[in-house]
Amino acid sequence: MKKKGKLYLIPTTLGASPLEDIISKGVKDTACEFEYFIVENIRTSRRYLSKLGMNKPIRELEFTTLNKHSLLNKIDELLAPIDKGHNIGLLSEAGCPGIADPGAELVSIAHRRNIDVVPMVGPSSILLALIGSGMNGQNFTFHGYLPKDRRLRIKAMLSLENQLESKDQTHIFIEAPFRNKHLLYDIVNNCKPETLLCIATDLTLDTEFIKTKTIAEWKEEQPKIEKRPTVFLMGNWQ
Repeated sequence: MKKKGKLYLIPTTLGASPLEDIISKGVKDTACEFEYFIVENIRTSRRYLSKLGMNKPIRELEFTTLNKHSLLNKIDELLAPIDKGHNIGLLSEAGCPGIADPGAELVSIAHRRNIDVVPMVGPSSILLALIGSGMNGQNFTFHGYLPKDRRLRIKAMLSLENQLESKDQTHIFIEAPFRNKHLLYDIVNNCKPETLLCIATDLTLDTEFIKTKTIAEWKEEQPKIEKRPTVFLMGNWQ
């Protein structure tokens, strides 16, 4: 019986930062060995693999798409090359696959099918924001996206803020870059003055910004984060 291939979770940069500063040689060498890739966007993944130094013609590689529009009952089929002994590389649009990313469903299926999953070291904006925030790194929750509806969004953030009084836990959440300004406005104008908020923007880029201040301090001056990838953290000083 032919040995199964493996599913490799290949990290990408968080933006237009130099590859040599972010992606290890081990990741580059491993990714460049594969012929099969599952990606969010074929065009950007081709470009990324070219930058890694892919030694095969890009046109000869096999790409399949996995994004928020993919049908759940079809995801299992994406792993077919593994049964024939081929390794597959899973690529997110930014950072590590599987975190706030449709690749998590594929990884779940791989485990249920007894396929070896190999996560590779790379940048995660969520973890970078956490370790740079000065907040609790032992007890934290990533909440993903808060509700789009403004009333529900405010209700959700106030609920997280109220939990800070009963337990020392860092709350991490994100928003689509074009809605960052609206989210920050709601936080600053609805949370308590003494509540701590960390804003982490453009992590690993030349334009990186990460600061933890009270809501009262943020009211005085706010960064321009619209259309820039940003992670928000609410918590207590350590």
